[in-house]
Amino acid sequence: MVIINFSSYPTESVGEAVKRLPKLPAPPDYMTVKGPYIRNEKGDGIQTIVIYEFDPSHYVEATEYIRKRIASFYGVPGYTCSNQPWLEAKDAIKLL
Repeated sequence: MVIINFSSYPTESVGEAVKRLPKLPAPPDYMTVKGPYIRNEKGDGIQTIVIYEFDPSHYVEATEYIRKRIASFYGVPGYTCSNQPWLEAKDAIKLL
């Protein structure tokens, strides 16, 4: 399973966001973190995507880790984010 985090903030807030990167908690052993992948679209500011990959059995603790990581960016002017959980097809089929 993956949780994909989409974040954005104005270009003017880059300095404040970068200051927080060294303070991010290390990912747990059961999780692989891919990204952040970053783009700067004119008029849209900075947009990032981070992919958190883990076994669905770790969902509760994974979401707590992601919540703490996101909280590191609270206070960055204009920061917004959303998370989307996605299941692999084999795991989604089990729910049917």
